[in-house]
Amino acid sequence: MRNTAKITTAALAAGALTLGLSACGADSASTDGPLIVAASPVPHAEILNYVKDNLAEKEGLDLQVKEFTDYVTPNTATQDGSVGANYFQNKPYLDDFNKKNGTDIVPVVTVHLEPLGLYSHKVKKADDLKSGATVAIPNDTVNEARALKLLAADGLITLKAGVGNEATPSDITKNPKNLKFKELEAAQTPRSLDDVDAAVVNGNYAIESDLKPSKDALILESPKNNPYGNFLAVKKGNEDDPRVKKLAKLLTSPEVKKSIQDKYAGSVLASF
Repeated sequence: MRNTAKITTAALAAGALTLGLSACGADSASTDGPLIVAASPVPHAEILNYVKDNLAEKEGLDLQVKEFTDYVTPNTATQDGSVGANYFQNKPYLDDFNKKNGTDIVPVVTVHLEPLGLYSHKVKKADDLKSGATVAIPNDTVNEARALKLLAADGLITLKAGVGNEATPSDITKNPKNLKFKELEAAQTPRSLDDVDAAVVNGNYAIESDLKPSKDALILESPKNNPYGNFLAVKKGNEDDPRVKKLAKLLTSPEVKKSIQDKYAGSVLASF
């Protein structure tokens, strides 16, 4: 995997997680204890905290939310039982993660889509990017391919026919603007905007950086037939945990849908 530094950082974080949650591990494995869910801060943890504060008690669900800023630790923590579930990822990313790490994490219910977008502090339109411009893109396998597909959909580049979720810049067949690509950890892409001409940023990191995808993106993914919806996930075999079933029901409730619409105004889209 190309993001070696990212995995190293996440491995250290996982060590800290094991120490910090060791006392909670038994509860995570028991269907009688609280359900601990690992999540990215925005919007995942915010959505979970809405459920915790407004809906969970009525359903008899003791929900605890643990926030993580990388895309690796939530899965490793779910696999080893430090947490009971996670909420941060899409299916292509999970498929790639399971394949490369020998894990068996499965989706439970899809909740929302965070449209991937192209942002810039230097131009107002994608067409205004100059020849030789540098574009930052996420360096993990699936999100890099997703970023390249976004640029291809807008005609900035052309990708090799049939390229899948492992596309890299080497799969570009036409690059009329001679764009150069800077591969960064996904969380770093919004921070790079002062140093590059444009950056493709995941929706959660855009929102965390006070970017408004529905207004600020030069190009934004279409939600139509989009395979990148984010879902609640568990280690295989835990899908029938009654706590997980309660949370899945609450995450796809009319109350959560309205909360997403009201809070994110099109920057996050409910998928149910």
